[in-house]
Amino acid sequence: MNIYLISQYENTGYSTYDTAVVIAESEEAARLTHPSGEEEWIDESWSDPEDVEVELLGEAIEGLRAGVVCASFHAG
Repeated sequence: MNIYLISQYENTGYSTYDTAVVIAESEEAARLTHPSGEEEWIDESWSDPEDVEVELLGEAIEGLRAGVVCASFHAG
């Protein structure tokens, strides 16, 4: 498992996420992780997976589960 920074610049208004740190098995799995921790993609708070930028930050310690570590949300 790795730690990734995921970012999007498509939806930049209020009530949107801009970045999140996630634990995932691969870059593609990180790209498909919604910052809310939910699997629902039908909303305007995040970008389509193909528009998500992914940066490898490092390797997660053994025993951690895939998911969102923290996320940046612009409330409005």
